[in-house]
Amino acid sequence: MDITDLIAPEAVSPSLRVHTKKQLLQDLAARAAQLSGVPERRVFESLLERERLGSTGMGEGIAIPHARISGLPRILGVFVRLESPIPYEGIDDLPVDLVFLLLTPADAGGDHLKALATVSRLLRSQTTCEKLRAANKPEVLYALLTERTNRRQQAA
Repeated sequence: MDITDLIAPEAVSPSLRVHTKKQLLQDLAARAAQLSGVPERRVFESLLERERLGSTGMGEGIAIPHARISGLPRILGVFVRLESPIPYEGIDDLPVDLVFLLLTPADAGGDHLKALATVSRLLRSQTTCEKLRAANKPEVLYALLTERTNRRQQAA
């Protein structure tokens, strides 16, 4: 699974201003609702339910909130870089500033785990994260997120 299967250029934001995890999840739910047609409330409640199971903060300033949602037509990703890091209760208790929302249809089965693995691999790269933190335009962020996929396609 490639990152381009998960995110579109219009699903990237370079400077979201929120102050709490709840505000972040509400904003992500609103963005996801616009892109998917799934009601914002359903997305938000699904994200809250998943966070109750344990924080989706990966550490080192990165979070991958995710949920399975009935009625979602396809896998959907949304990437935001926060203007200022916020507390997120991640595994290292460091504030978060890079967030990749991942939503999958309720019946996605193994695709949910494949998508999570794809995003996790991408954001484990310290170099990639440094570049994402330095970028301030959506098209640059999208290019950075899809850079590996683009390189593989050019090499083929």
